[in-house]
Amino acid sequence: MKILCISDQIDPLVYSPSIRERFSDVELILCAGDLPLDYLDFVVSSLNKPLLFVFGNHHADEIRHYKGYYSRDLNGCGAIHLGSKVKIEEKMIVAGLGGAMRYNRGINQFTEPQMFMEALKLLPRLLWNRIFHGRFVDILLTHAPPKGIHDKEDRCHWGFKTFILFMKLFKPKYLVHGHIHLYDLSAVRCTRWENTLVINAYGHYVIDMGVY
Repeated sequence: MKILCISDQIDPLVYSPSIRERFSDVELILCAGDLPLDYLDFVVSSLNKPLLFVFGNHHADEIRHYKGYYSRDLNGCGAIHLGSKVKIEEKMIVAGLGGAMRYNRGINQFTEPQMFMEALKLLPRLLWNRIFHGRFVDILLTHAPPKGIHDKEDRCHWGFKTFILFMKLFKPKYLVHGHIHLYDLSAVRCTRWENTLVINAYGHYVIDMGVY
Protein backbone atom coordinates (compact mmCIF):
# COMPACT_ATOMS: atom_id res chain seq x y z
CA MET A 1 0.00 0.00 0.00
CA LYS A 2 1.22 3.50 -0.84
CA ILE A 3 0.16 6.71 0.91
CA LEU A 4 0.65 10.18 -0.56
CA CYS A 5 1.50 12.73 2.14
CA ILE A 6 1.31 16.47 1.39
CA SER A 7 1.69 19.69 3.36
CA ASP A 8 2.57 23.40 3.34
CA GLN A 9 3.58 23.85 -0.30
CA ILE A 10 1.64 23.43 -3.53
CA ASP A 11 3.96 20.93 -5.17
CA PRO A 12 4.20 21.14 -8.98
CA LEU A 13 4.70 17.37 -9.11
CA VAL A 14 1.28 16.96 -7.47
CA TYR A 15 -0.52 19.96 -8.97
CA SER A 16 0.03 18.67 -12.47
CA PRO A 17 -1.89 17.20 -15.40
CA SER A 18 0.17 14.03 -14.91
CA ILE A 19 -0.89 13.50 -11.28
CA ARG A 20 -2.92 10.40 -12.17
CA GLU A 21 0.01 8.73 -13.90
CA ARG A 22 2.56 9.75 -11.29
CA PHE A 23 0.50 8.61 -8.28
CA SER A 24 -1.66 5.90 -9.85
CA ASP A 25 -0.75 3.34 -7.17
CA VAL A 26 -1.59 5.59 -4.19
CA GLU A 27 -4.52 4.33 -2.09
CA LEU A 28 -4.73 7.00 0.62
CA ILE A 29 -3.81 10.69 0.86
CA LEU A 30 -2.82 12.51 4.06
CA CYS A 31 -2.53 16.30 4.33
CA ALA A 32 -0.57 17.67 7.29
CA GLY A 33 -1.95 21.19 6.97
CA ASP A 34 -1.42 24.68 5.54
CA LEU A 35 -2.66 23.86 2.04
CA PRO A 36 -5.65 25.56 0.37
CA LEU A 37 -8.85 23.56 0.31
CA ASP A 38 -9.17 23.96 -3.45
CA TYR A 39 -5.78 22.23 -3.76
CA LEU A 40 -7.12 19.32 -1.71
CA ASP A 41 -10.16 19.32 -3.98
CA PHE A 42 -7.88 19.00 -7.00
CA VAL A 43 -5.97 16.08 -5.47
CA VAL A 44 -9.12 14.23 -4.42
CA SER A 45 -10.83 14.79 -7.76
CA SER A 46 -7.76 13.72 -9.72
CA LEU A 47 -6.87 10.58 -7.78
CA ASN A 48 -10.34 9.61 -6.55
CA LYS A 49 -8.89 8.32 -3.29
CA PRO A 50 -9.78 9.20 0.33
CA LEU A 51 -7.99 12.25 1.73
CA LEU A 52 -7.68 12.93 5.46
CA PHE A 53 -6.35 16.28 6.64
CA VAL A 54 -5.64 18.48 9.63
CA PHE A 55 -5.48 22.26 9.65
CA GLY A 56 -2.19 24.05 10.21
CA ASN A 57 -1.74 27.52 11.66
CA HIS A 58 -2.32 29.42 8.41
CA HIS A 59 -5.39 29.76 6.14
CA ALA A 60 -7.33 31.29 9.02
CA ASP A 61 -10.33 32.17 6.85
CA GLU A 62 -10.74 28.56 5.75
CA ILE A 63 -10.47 27.36 9.33
CA ARG A 64 -13.11 29.85 10.51
CA HIS A 65 -15.39 28.87 7.63
CA TYR A 66 -15.09 25.21 8.53
CA LYS A 67 -15.23 25.57 12.33
CA GLY A 68 -18.38 24.06 13.77
CA TYR A 69 -18.74 21.52 10.96
CA TYR A 70 -16.08 19.02 11.96
CA SER A 71 -18.43 16.05 11.62
CA ARG A 72 -19.14 16.74 7.95
CA ASP A 73 -17.09 16.63 4.79
CA LEU A 74 -16.36 19.91 3.07
CA ASN A 75 -18.93 20.80 0.45
CA GLY A 76 -17.45 20.16 -2.98
CA CYS A 77 -14.15 18.90 -1.59
CA GLY A 78 -14.50 15.33 -0.40
CA ALA A 79 -11.59 15.64 2.00
CA ILE A 80 -12.23 14.57 5.59
CA HIS A 81 -11.11 16.76 8.48
CA LEU A 82 -9.33 14.68 11.13
CA GLY A 83 -8.61 17.30 13.78
CA SER A 84 -8.78 15.63 17.23
CA LYS A 85 -10.44 12.56 15.71
CA VAL A 86 -9.62 8.99 14.72
CA LYS A 87 -10.79 7.34 11.51
CA ILE A 88 -10.23 4.03 9.75
CA GLU A 89 -9.62 4.49 6.03
CA GLU A 90 -8.33 1.82 3.65
CA LYS A 91 -7.81 -0.43 6.70
CA MET A 92 -5.44 2.15 8.23
CA ILE A 93 -6.23 3.64 11.65
CA VAL A 94 -5.33 7.33 11.46
CA ALA A 95 -5.50 9.85 14.31
CA GLY A 96 -5.25 13.60 13.75
CA LEU A 97 -3.98 16.53 15.84
CA GLY A 98 -3.75 19.81 13.93
CA GLY A 99 -2.37 23.22 14.83
CA ALA A 100 0.96 24.60 15.97
CA MET A 101 2.61 25.83 19.16
CA ARG A 102 1.01 29.04 20.44
CA TYR A 103 3.18 32.01 19.57
CA ASN A 104 0.93 35.02 18.85
CA ARG A 105 -2.61 34.10 19.95
CA GLY A 106 -3.52 33.24 16.37
CA ILE A 107 -6.12 30.72 15.30
CA ASN A 108 -5.36 27.01 15.69
CA GLN A 109 -2.44 27.55 18.05
CA PHE A 110 -2.04 25.58 21.27
CA THR A 111 0.01 25.62 24.43
CA GLU A 112 1.52 22.31 25.45
CA PRO A 113 -1.26 21.62 28.04
CA GLN A 114 -3.92 22.49 25.46
CA MET A 115 -2.46 20.05 22.95
CA PHE A 116 -2.35 17.39 25.67
CA MET A 117 -6.08 17.92 26.21
CA GLU A 118 -6.70 17.59 22.48
CA ALA A 119 -4.84 14.29 22.51
CA LEU A 120 -6.96 13.08 25.44
CA LYS A 121 -10.03 13.39 23.21
CA LEU A 122 -8.62 10.54 21.15
CA LEU A 123 -8.21 8.15 24.07
CA PRO A 124 -11.64 6.44 24.06
CA ARG A 125 -11.41 5.60 20.37
CA LEU A 126 -7.78 4.47 20.70
CA LEU A 127 -8.74 2.06 23.49
CA TRP A 128 -11.65 0.82 21.38
CA ASN A 129 -9.24 0.15 18.53
CA ARG A 130 -6.90 -1.78 20.81
CA ILE A 131 -9.73 -4.05 21.95
CA PHE A 132 -11.44 -4.62 18.61
CA HIS A 133 -8.60 -4.18 16.11
CA GLY A 134 -5.60 -5.33 18.12
CA ARG A 135 -3.76 -2.01 17.91
CA PHE A 136 -4.30 1.60 18.98
CA VAL A 137 -3.40 3.42 15.78
CA ASP A 138 -1.30 3.10 12.64
CA ILE A 139 -0.62 6.76 11.78
CA LEU A 140 -0.66 9.98 13.78
CA LEU A 141 -1.25 12.92 11.42
CA THR A 142 -0.19 16.29 12.84
CA HIS A 143 0.77 19.72 11.59
CA ALA A 144 3.54 20.49 14.07
CA PRO A 145 6.40 18.03 14.64
CA PRO A 146 7.21 16.24 17.91
CA LYS A 147 9.46 18.03 20.39
CA GLY A 148 13.11 17.54 19.45
CA ILE A 149 12.40 15.85 16.10
CA HIS A 150 12.53 18.06 12.99
CA ASP A 151 11.45 21.15 15.00
CA LYS A 152 13.20 24.54 15.15
CA GLU A 153 14.44 26.88 17.86
CA ASP A 154 11.88 29.67 17.24
CA ARG A 155 8.69 29.25 19.25
CA CYS A 156 6.45 29.17 16.18
CA HIS A 157 8.18 25.99 15.03
CA TRP A 158 8.60 24.24 18.37
CA GLY A 159 7.41 20.64 18.48
CA PHE A 160 5.03 19.20 21.06
CA LYS A 161 6.08 16.93 23.91
CA THR A 162 2.56 15.51 23.73
CA PHE A 163 3.44 13.82 20.44
CA ILE A 164 6.46 12.15 22.02
CA LEU A 165 4.22 10.77 24.78
CA PHE A 166 1.68 9.66 22.18
CA MET A 167 4.33 7.69 20.27
CA LYS A 168 5.61 6.15 23.47
CA LEU A 169 2.17 4.99 24.65
CA PHE A 170 0.36 4.09 21.42
CA LYS A 171 3.26 3.14 19.11
CA PRO A 172 1.99 4.30 15.71
CA LYS A 173 3.97 3.04 12.72
CA TYR A 174 4.18 6.58 11.37
CA LEU A 175 3.86 10.16 12.53
CA VAL A 176 3.29 12.43 9.55
CA HIS A 177 3.72 16.18 10.13
CA GLY A 178 4.18 19.40 8.19
CA HIS A 179 4.99 22.95 9.34
CA ILE A 180 8.77 22.61 8.91
CA HIS A 181 9.74 23.79 5.44
CA LEU A 182 12.53 21.94 3.67
CA TYR A 183 14.59 24.32 1.56
CA ASP A 184 17.73 22.18 1.59
CA LEU A 185 17.66 18.91 -0.33
CA SER A 186 19.99 17.42 2.27
CA ALA A 187 17.67 18.32 5.18
CA VAL A 188 16.40 15.40 7.24
CA ARG A 189 12.88 14.35 6.25
CA CYS A 190 12.50 10.99 8.03
CA THR A 191 13.60 10.07 11.55
CA ARG A 192 13.08 6.82 13.42
CA TRP A 193 11.93 7.25 17.05
CA GLU A 194 11.52 3.92 18.84
CA ASN A 195 8.70 2.14 16.92
CA THR A 196 7.65 5.16 14.87
CA LEU A 197 8.96 6.65 11.65
CA VAL A 198 8.51 10.43 11.85
CA ILE A 199 8.00 11.94 8.38
CA ASN A 200 8.01 15.58 7.29
CA ALA A 201 5.42 15.75 4.50
CA TYR A 202 6.51 19.18 3.20
CA GLY A 203 5.67 19.34 -0.49
CA HIS A 204 4.95 15.67 -0.92
CA TYR A 205 6.23 12.31 0.27
CA VAL A 206 5.05 8.81 -0.60
CA ILE A 207 4.96 6.15 2.11
CA ASP A 208 5.40 2.64 0.76
CA MET A 209 3.97 0.28 3.39
CA GLY A 210 5.67 -2.60 1.63
CA VAL A 211 9.11 -1.40 2.73
CA TYR A 212 8.24 -0.46 6.31
